[in-house]
Amino acid sequence: MENENSSNSNETPPSQSLESLSISPQPQMSVKERFDIIRSIGEECIQEDELERLLANKPQPICYDGFEPSGRMHIAQGVMKAINVNKLTSAGCKVKIWIADWFAQLNNKMGGDLKKIQVIGQYLIEIWKAVGMNIEGGQVEFIWSSEEINSRAHEYWPLVMDIARRNKLPRIVRCCQIMGRSEQDELTAAQIFYPCMQCADVFFLKADICQLGMDQRKVNVLAREYCDDIKRKNKPIILSHHMLPGLQEGQEKMSKSDPSSSIYMEDEEADVNVKIKKAFCPPKVVEKNPCLEYIKYIIFPWFNEFTVERKPENGGDKTFKSFKDLADDYESGELHPGDLKPALAKAINQILQPVRDHFNNDPKAKELVKRVKVCTIDFCVHFEVVGTRALKFYSTL
Repeated sequence: MENENSSNSNETPPSQSLESLSISPQPQMSVKERFDIIRSIGEECIQEDELERLLANKPQPICYDGFEPSGRMHIAQGVMKAINVNKLTSAGCKVKIWIADWFAQLNNKMGGDLKKIQVIGQYLIEIWKAVGMNIEGGQVEFIWSSEEINSRAHEYWPLVMDIARRNKLPRIVRCCQIMGRSEQDELTAAQIFYPCMQCADVFFLKADICQLGMDQRKVNVLAREYCDDIKRKNKPIILSHHMLPGLQEGQEKMSKSDPSSSIYMEDEEADVNVKIKKAFCPPKVVEKNPCLEYIKYIIFPWFNEFTVERKPENGGDKTFKSFKDLADDYESGELHPGDLKPALAKAINQILQPVRDHFNNDPKAKELVKRVKVCTIDFCVHFEVVGTRALKFYSTL
């Protein structure tokens, strides 16, 4: 894995402003064009005027994203992240993807076994490569938290300690949802420490933009509040992307405890077809309709269109060029769930097929799958190799 070069020992102390990296310009695109692309990623942006100033003054802003390697990858983490990263790099950004293996250990993922967590991390990176994340040219950097923190401990831990010292315990506990926990959960001491570390990551990675999900908003706001505490003028911009809901009625987010709640990156074509067929998709209802959300946030950004194949008596085939046109047809009843669902399943399978092919045909990927199988079988995730040697997961997480 690529790692950042270690910094010199005379780094700016945490109580002073930490400047971000600056690299070569992207002259072919205007500031407004870059702004529009980057802003399209976020359901929320704090603050838009700061983002405009950043793009006007810095040719290659640093964007930070991160993930805990903790088992299966659903389509939002796999495809949406690839879409967002590719948008950011096309707009001239450098994206640092923080592989939070230590954080997964703190959060007791994979039973707290760091070696297993790291194998899962390698597997997830391989999925992003297969699905089409643009990692060529050095604009995307995968950084393992355990390696980077150990190599620059003299920078990292004073920063974590300073953040912890300046915040009361209730403020930190309010951030615990970033780990998939609630304030009412009985937290370990390690999990209390986690938000302070994630807040520190923003500054440690010299991030200009925090590009994470809406569920990570509270700790990103904590990072901006920390800037006020240390009198730092340039705050990290928060660009929070939309969270896809589960496929069943009333599921605000996808859940690993319910495999039917989402599409996973290793799902076979038949799995996708069955899950979409059973998905909640009430006629004439656009709001909180998970099938329409998949189309809006995955299919249109990927293909720039959505084609529905229908019998002539049902209106015939139609290609939608915008989500608004599709939503209008659906709300009016001109587009029925019985026609929308097969089209959605077909589009998702088109996106996922290169991932299946990669893990079926690439020797290195096949070997990695075997290692993942060994790591996860003890953690109640059961694998079965079927048919064309494709990997199928049965999760009891």
